[in-house]
Amino acid sequence: MKPRPLLGALAVVIAVAGALTFGGGLQTVRAAHTNVVVDWNATMLATLATANVAAPPATRYAAIVQASVFDAVNGIDRRYTPIHVAPAAPRGASQEAATASAAYTALVSLFPAQKTTLDAALAASLASIGGDEDGQSKSIARGLQWGKTVADQIVAWRATDGFTATLPTYVIGTAPGDWQPTPPAFALTPVFRTLATTTPFAMTSPSQFRPAGPPALTGALYTADFNEVKAFGSATSTVRTPYETETAKFWQLDTATAIWNRVADSLALKDHTSLSASARLLALLNVSQADAVIAVWDAKNTFNFWRPVTAITMAATDGNPNTSPDAGWAPLLTTPGHQEYPSGHSGVSGAAATILASFFGERTAFTATSNGVPGAVRSFTRFSDAVAQVADARVFAGFHFRNSCNVASRMGAGIAEYVQETLMVRSHGDGEGSGSD
Repeated sequence: MKPRPLLGALAVVIAVAGALTFGGGLQTVRAAHTNVVVDWNATMLATLATANVAAPPATRYAAIVQASVFDAVNGIDRRYTPIHVAPAAPRGASQEAATASAAYTALVSLFPAQKTTLDAALAASLASIGGDEDGQSKSIARGLQWGKTVADQIVAWRATDGFTATLPTYVIGTAPGDWQPTPPAFALTPVFRTLATTTPFAMTSPSQFRPAGPPALTGALYTADFNEVKAFGSATSTVRTPYETETAKFWQLDTATAIWNRVADSLALKDHTSLSASARLLALLNVSQADAVIAVWDAKNTFNFWRPVTAITMAATDGNPNTSPDAGWAPLLTTPGHQEYPSGHSGVSGAAATILASFFGERTAFTATSNGVPGAVRSFTRFSDAVAQVADARVFAGFHFRNSCNVASRMGAGIAEYVQETLMVRSHGDGEGSGSD
């Protein structure tokens, strides 16, 4: 087959991707059709991993990218209300090119050090789209420009969301139950505090889904949770099984964002989800996760509850005769440097499972993988089972009391339902359903 250049689209590629040296690189046969939305979601996850972005802020970056992709795609087919950018794509713009351009532009803006790698990803996307006819080349060029326009607006919008704000100095509490710096770093300020005051993507405020506070230190619920994590979350636990130890590592040594996005990608491909439906799925997923983290951090910084590593070593101060101290107790894994209540991973997972169940059904078989535990695969037949395993994992790691996980997963589910009710709702016509078509 004779090589097929991209003709007119090349000029836009040069403007968008920064004078790529394609030469004959874009003179290529058209690759087999793939889902470009899923492809760029995988590129996003690789970019986050390369930048070593921590789990909580990773949700915000992912939401920015997927909001850009959705508004770019939706600006062409105009089936749903936009997240931020009103549909205004030029007639005939390519959805595939708009997807690639929106994701590329957002990722380069957020992670400029990875531009060379992202340039190559954009070139590969355009090569797969092909198009040596003049009409197709114009469609690609229009899609590229529209995607860039959308992503530029989304990135500018979120640049003022308060994530990089400077907050007042944190004051460590002195009462039983107050968060204390945890080993080994003993940092005097909880990390990612600005997430508590970051403007949400969909929620009306960070406190919209704020739960009631943690249980009383002298109550039966706290007592049961205390003794459970003391036994199962200890570095030297004799009751935690090897599988449970791996479970703790599986959900901690990779971000929840990455794990759940890979699940979404695999199900979208298996279900042959359309480009438009894939963009909506991933935008709902990542916006819900981002808002769940904002809500969880609002609660963390409102209640400032202590971690098990503090609670167990200082149990003599809690006024509960049924909790005994262990001065040498240490968790299986290193405790994150922020407050305990509620659980971030459980909040994100509750949100993710709710979105995925709404697209594919609660009783859906799927597998999850963790880059932190190579070769480990977890299989589930219900999304709720995976959320339950996340709660187990946080207890087995020695990070959380079980109630904090249960509260957070309910928060995440409620937030995801709210996101679905308020963002990306059908604007007209029958269109496609919430899942594949």
